[in-house]
Amino acid sequence: MDVVRRNNVTVTGNPDGPVVVLAHGSGCDQNMWRLTVPALARDHRVVLFDYVGSGRAEPSAFSEERYASLDGYAQDVVEVCQALDLRDAVFVGHSVSAMIGVLAADAAPERIGALVMVAPSPRYIDDDAYRGGFTASDIDELLESLESNYLGWSAAMAPVIMGNADRPELGEELENSFCATDPEMARVFARTTFLSDSRDDLKKVRVPTLVLECNDDVIAPREVGAFVHDAIAGSTLVTLEATGHCPHLSAPAATNAAITEFLAALR
Repeated sequence: MDVVRRNNVTVTGNPDGPVVVLAHGSGCDQNMWRLTVPALARDHRVVLFDYVGSGRAEPSAFSEERYASLDGYAQDVVEVCQALDLRDAVFVGHSVSAMIGVLAADAAPERIGALVMVAPSPRYIDDDAYRGGFTASDIDELLESLESNYLGWSAAMAPVIMGNADRPELGEELENSFCATDPEMARVFARTTFLSDSRDDLKKVRVPTLVLECNDDVIAPREVGAFVHDAIAGSTLVTLEATGHCPHLSAPAATNAAITEFLAALR
């Protein structure tokens, strides 16, 4: 199957500029980047896509076996980069996509030359001295709720994930995105996300890396941002004046400024 069609790949911006690949998180799609694309398009060639199982990607390409690990999603990234013959692209990944980008950069180092990690978390479950933000029982309950009543889970969790209770339209947008995803495919992506542990993979990163955290994020608390920054040698950590787990939607100006400053420094 043609990868560009399979992953609903969109290419926009300056065709002669450095390449930036924007990757969405679990339960989302490329439309979540619509407030970031204009900030990049003048100077960069911008590539967007949907993971198989999300957005408008080809549903017939979905395989629970492949997407039961983050490696399957990283394979999507590598195949998109290969299909477009991208070299030294900057991979901007939101939430779990930050870790998917780490795996993709390790698998195809010639394709990805830098990483921007937006609200990343290498592990969501607390572990000894590591604080991921959730206990194992928290995640078990979350996944059980998702699997038993996906629409109800979406309605309850979207406002929590988004934060910004004073701006309910943001939570509603995330809820609509969740609800537009096939429940079975969403279940696989969510389970893969919340049970993942990519802490050791962070040590393999050898490219310039920007870590963007929010100053109040229930999904990826500040301790997680500090852990990711400490684990990636030479990385830059920026704390955004933003609430919630989706700063590219809730605080686009601050998010875009941090990304564009990082991109300018790479030139």
